[in-house]
Amino acid sequence: MGNGETGGEPGRSPREWCALSAARLRDGRPEAALDAALRAAGLDPAAEWAHRLISLAEERLGHDEESLVHAREAVRLSPGSWAARLRLSAALRRLPGGWEHAVREAELARAYGPDELTPHLQLGDLALVRGDHRGARTCYAAALERDIAHPQTRVNLGLAWLRWDHPRAHHDPAWPVDPRETGRARRALEVWSRQTRLLLALATAAVIVAAFVYDLGAAARAGGVAVLAAVIVLSVRQARRVRLWSHVPAMFGRDPWLGASTGSALVAVAAYAAWLVLPVVTTSLAPVWAGLTGILLLGWPALALLHALGGIWRGRPLRALEEFSLARGEREGRRDAGIALWIVLGRVWSVMVPLAGAAAVLEPRAAVLALAVPYPLIEARRKARAVADRWLSAAVLLVVAAAPACAAGGVFGLAWAWWAGLGALGAVALLFAVRAARSWWRGAPGPWRASLIMCEPLLGDAPPVALSPEVRQAFAYARSVVLSYTDPAGPRVVGAVASVTLAGDLRLIAETQAWAAVEADPRVAVFAADPLQRRFWVEVRGIALAHADALRVTPTKVLVGEFPGRHQRR
Repeated sequence: MGNGETGGEPGRSPREWCALSAARLRDGRPEAALDAALRAAGLDPAAEWAHRLISLAEERLGHDEESLVHAREAVRLSPGSWAARLRLSAALRRLPGGWEHAVREAELARAYGPDELTPHLQLGDLALVRGDHRGARTCYAAALERDIAHPQTRVNLGLAWLRWDHPRAHHDPAWPVDPRETGRARRALEVWSRQTRLLLALATAAVIVAAFVYDLGAAARAGGVAVLAAVIVLSVRQARRVRLWSHVPAMFGRDPWLGASTGSALVAVAAYAAWLVLPVVTTSLAPVWAGLTGILLLGWPALALLHALGGIWRGRPLRALEEFSLARGEREGRRDAGIALWIVLGRVWSVMVPLAGAAAVLEPRAAVLALAVPYPLIEARRKARAVADRWLSAAVLLVVAAAPACAAGGVFGLAWAWWAGLGALGAVALLFAVRAARSWWRGAPGPWRASLIMCEPLLGDAPPVALSPEVRQAFAYARSVVLSYTDPAGPRVVGAVASVTLAGDLRLIAETQAWAAVEADPRVAVFAADPLQRRFWVEVRGIALAHADALRVTPTKVLVGEFPGRHQRR
């Protein structure tokens, strides 16, 4: 079954086709990888590794249903394989209603491969995508205990320190609903909120101009009422697009800014209606009317400012930069490091501007405090030296130069120094605006949190532990097989009868007391000696699971050796 000509390439075994498929996946060629994995499965339908690779290639091609089919087939062929369980977890994660099952499979992968890194990485990714940043950091720390230099874990750990939100932050992956449905509801709410606030702000300005400039009070008020009717029509149209009203409150809980945007639009509608009703000429109500005007005209930019400041001040970007800098060679790490540095720049700028403004108005000598503000930015730039962004470098230099300029202007009363410092801070805002517009125009990642991305490693591509012909022969002809397991009282050994399945697992018939023990701790070891090669012995360590009327052991490590001869007994 292992040899023959396939597709003009003679001599490739199923395992060699699988190795080729895995290499193509690492090179980013999922279509070619799928072809190689299908060839391996055609030669050996019981090749569990081939089905894992087919599942992974289908996932990379966007065929989630097909990926799940082959992931389940891999688990059926080798239920004790941590890599198969991990592949099934990754496939289930992408389907509505499969999240909790994906977590269970990842936990099984961790139990079956406690020394492996990727099950801990997968559990961390599952927590990160759902917004459990503390749980994600715990899982990533466990993964780094197994490989301290693993770059993909470092990148995702940095995102956990930044308190990164998935682009679908409004959607809980554990909900048994299609994320496209909640996405449609979110877009409808966002469009309604944006259009309503803009329409009411323009209508407010138009009514004020018509009433006070052109003395058209009655007509202006009638036009304002017509705009309110247009808002009702707009609301009904967008409400029809929201098919999951029962999930909307939970969506607001997961994405507070979506709730704030929708709530501000509702407040704007109520303020606009009250604004039309209240008379302007009444002295006692004039302050209220002015306040409602401020809500309608300034509510939108105020909410946008709060949203920007919330994104800037969320998480620990310096700690995240440490992780990104350790993810050497990862494209995602370099990109996220640049965005984290922009976040630090935003923090420093948002402190420098009010500090300089307050010092200029209240106490000029207080501007000396500005000298200490850029220190976190200097430290961040040192950690992110590999980030090549000329706009960012120029903005950093301007902020650093603004601190001594403002300090000199406040302490020594130099007007030109004040102008230089404040001008540098203004230039930083201009640089950011130009950089953002340039990214938007080119469709490239911008200097904002929404451009952060996580690493999605290949999950489940690890080769299985193969049993060599000598090991298979030992179990086929062994007169006695010994199963070693652990129960609450300690290590135990029992005799067993063993055979090797087509998938490469061991099938054991053992005493009943072993069954209950492996349910609590599936890690076992199986020993056999080959009577045809008198001094040859084999030990197979693996994961034992109850299967039909036997125990099925998936190998995780194989040890072979020879018993000492007479000349070795001394």
